[in-house]
Amino acid sequence: MTERVDAASLSRAREQAAEAERVIVKAGTNSLTDAESNLDDEKLDKLVDDIESLLSRGKEVMLVSSGAVGAGIGRIDHDTETVEKSQALSTVGQSHLMHRYTESFARYDRKVAQILITEHDLDNPERFTNFRNTVETLLDWGIVPIINENDAVATEELQIGDNDMISASIAIGVGVDLLVTLTDVGGVYTGNPKEDPDAEHIPVVGENYSEVEDVVTESSTGGFGGIQTKVSGARDVSEHGIPAIIAKSTEPDVLRKVAEAESVGTIFVPINGETDD
Repeated sequence: MTERVDAASLSRAREQAAEAERVIVKAGTNSLTDAESNLDDEKLDKLVDDIESLLSRGKEVMLVSSGAVGAGIGRIDHDTETVEKSQALSTVGQSHLMHRYTESFARYDRKVAQILITEHDLDNPERFTNFRNTVETLLDWGIVPIINENDAVATEELQIGDNDMISASIAIGVGVDLLVTLTDVGGVYTGNPKEDPDAEHIPVVGENYSEVEDVVTESSTGGFGGIQTKVSGARDVSEHGIPAIIAKSTEPDVLRKVAEAESVGTIFVPINGETDD
């Protein structure tokens, strides 16, 4: 696939990502749970370790975290066969998820705060202003805001990819310098790399967005749908002049590599509102 991004633009995007002072890190469910959908302590601790690599550089970090339903499954023996059960599991799991985050960040003497929101909170100007003011205060206090969708009250938030769009909306509305979406694949590919050995990694997205979108849409018909919302969210952010990166959560020192302008995952080059013809 033609990248159509010159080397200078790519280098600037990586440097811009490395120099970001305020970062949103979005962690998907698969980045926090095991094969049985239970909360995975090792994965969670690694995520916190990676975030600390940014915090120790003096950066502000907001974490948008999925995983509440998975954490609930690990606590009680119920399934997600209905929306009502998924909602109830999320309420059980959310408290456990925050308990584990509190424990893990405490290893670095970091304090965390929980914020549960829905898309409606982001769409309503008054509610979003209240949300933004709370986030700004927490960051001023040196506290890490951990944001999740409020599954208990909004069924649409249980649909795949909602946290991807929430993290993009927050990135644009609060004003951040970088969005990093951590997932269980190493970025954007021409197919599902879990099933297609010929799927090729796409290291950079810029003017080739329409081409990438077509490939992702086609591959999503085979059960790779989660990547669509990640790509869409990254594109929205890049159109506001903010670099976005989709990377593999299990990549060693993944956020340190971002902070040191190394090539990791797929980077979306800021286009400042320009779109393809």
